[in-house]
Amino acid sequence: MKRLALAAALAAVSLAALAAPVTYTIDNSHTYPHFTYNHLGFSNQTHKFDKTSGTVVLDRAAKTGSVDVTIDATSVSTGHALFNEHLRGEDYFDIAKYPVITFKSSRMRFEGDRPTSVAGDLTIKGVTRPVTLTITHFKCQPHPMLKVDACGANATAKVKRSEFNMGKNVPYVSDEVTLTLAIEAVNKPAR
Repeated sequence: MKRLALAAALAAVSLAALAAPVTYTIDNSHTYPHFTYNHLGFSNQTHKFDKTSGTVVLDRAAKTGSVDVTIDATSVSTGHALFNEHLRGEDYFDIAKYPVITFKSSRMRFEGDRPTSVAGDLTIKGVTRPVTLTITHFKCQPHPMLKVDACGANATAKVKRSEFNMGKNVPYVSDEVTLTLAIEAVNKPAR
């Protein structure tokens, strides 16, 4: 009986070791948060942010995970300096008061071995709303150049900018905005 209890305890420890969560640090040079909206009915415009940080925690055996992303709103980039300043102003991101955008989650949904969505709280311009990002692509593997484990994903969600106090020029410029996060993150071992 003691041997059976010892074997069960060792098995539990082994399974716990296999199901340990892994923390991945966002690689800013390969992470591309961007947003798309319709401009006056003429075209869909896409703009990006150049600075992103944060972590992704995955426990693939337990099928759980979390995401904590911080986007530097001051890094909004349209390709035109004047329009960048317009978006950084009070009517839109108001970077003087709200220099960062955050997405914090602890609910990740899996289908099989792959995460398919992550639900959390998106904060823009001091307003926090629940948002679910649909994961359209996901892959983890050893990074061939960095020689560490890495994961990448593409995720998207639709929000109404007016719900974040950014409703200027609605309905001429669409209220609905598609947010997309193309992300890569690496597991950097402790030194």
